[in-house]
Amino acid sequence: MQSIPAKTIVTRTKSEEWFGARYNMNIYRGCCHGCIYCDSRSSCYRNPDFDTVKVKENALEIIRGDLRRKVQKGVVATGAMSDPYNPFEQQLKLTRHALELLWAYGFGAAVDTKSDLIVRDRDILSDIAEQMPVLVKFSITAADEETAAKIEPHAPSTARRFAAMEQLAGAGLFTGLLLMPVLPGITDSRENIRELIHRAAAAGARFVYTYPGLTMREGQREYFYAALDREYPGFSARYQRRYGGRYHCPAPGAKALWELCQEESARLGLLTDMRGIIAASRQGYGEQLSLF
Repeated sequence: MQSIPAKTIVTRTKSEEWFGARYNMNIYRGCCHGCIYCDSRSSCYRNPDFDTVKVKENALEIIRGDLRRKVQKGVVATGAMSDPYNPFEQQLKLTRHALELLWAYGFGAAVDTKSDLIVRDRDILSDIAEQMPVLVKFSITAADEETAAKIEPHAPSTARRFAAMEQLAGAGLFTGLLLMPVLPGITDSRENIRELIHRAAAAGARFVYTYPGLTMREGQREYFYAALDREYPGFSARYQRRYGGRYHCPAPGAKALWELCQEESARLGLLTDMRGIIAASRQGYGEQLSLF
C-alpha cells in the first residue's frame, strides 16, 4: 500500500445541494474497482495512476484535527473521488475509524460506495444516525451480472450490493440507489432501469437518483473508449460520432428514460428529487437541523 502526504482531508463543499453534504472526506486516492466510465480518471484530477490505491499519511490524525476546527457541524460525504470501501479497507479500517470520529465530534455521514464491505460498519453508522443524518448511496448501474462485470470488472457483484443495501435498510439506515451513469447502448434499456428500481425498492431503498447518460472529459474519455473497443467492439466509434468532445452525454431518449424512473419510483414509494431526499434524510433530528 502506497501512501501520499496530505495537509487536510475534511474539506468544505462548494454547495450542499448534493445530498446535503457540507463537507467532503477522501481518505484514499485512486480506486481499484476498474469501472470503465469513472469520471475520477479525468486528467483534471492529476492522478494518472488512478487504478493504484494510495492512502493519505496520518489520515486519522488529520481528520481529527479537521473536525475539531470545524465551527459548523454537518454531513460529511465520502466516496466522491474513490470508493471508501476498497479491498484494502478490510484490513486498514481507516474508513471505519473515520466514521467513529464523525460520531465522536457530532457530524453526519453520506457514503457513496459500490462495496458490500460497508455492512461491516452498520453499527457505527447506526450510532451516527442517532444524532445526525446518515445517507448510504449504493452505485449500481447494471442488473445483468455479465454486463456489470464488463463495465465494473473488480467491483462486488450487483447481487452483493443489493444484499448490502437490504441489510443496511433493515438496520434502519437511510439508503438508496445511485443509478448513474446510464451508458448508451449498454445499460440504457428500459428493462435494465426498471429492474434496478424494483430491486432497490425490494431491498428497502428510500430513493433512486439517476442521470440518463454519462459525462466524458480528457483522460477519462480515452480510457473509456479503449475499454469499449475491448468489451464492445464498434461502440467507441458510435460514441464519437454522437458526442464528439462533449462533457454531458445524455443517452438517446434521455427524457423518456428519466420519466420512466420518476414514474416507477413514485409507484413504489421511492424519492427521486434531490431536495426531497435531503429533507427526508433529516426528518426526526429536530433542533439538530439548525446546525445545517
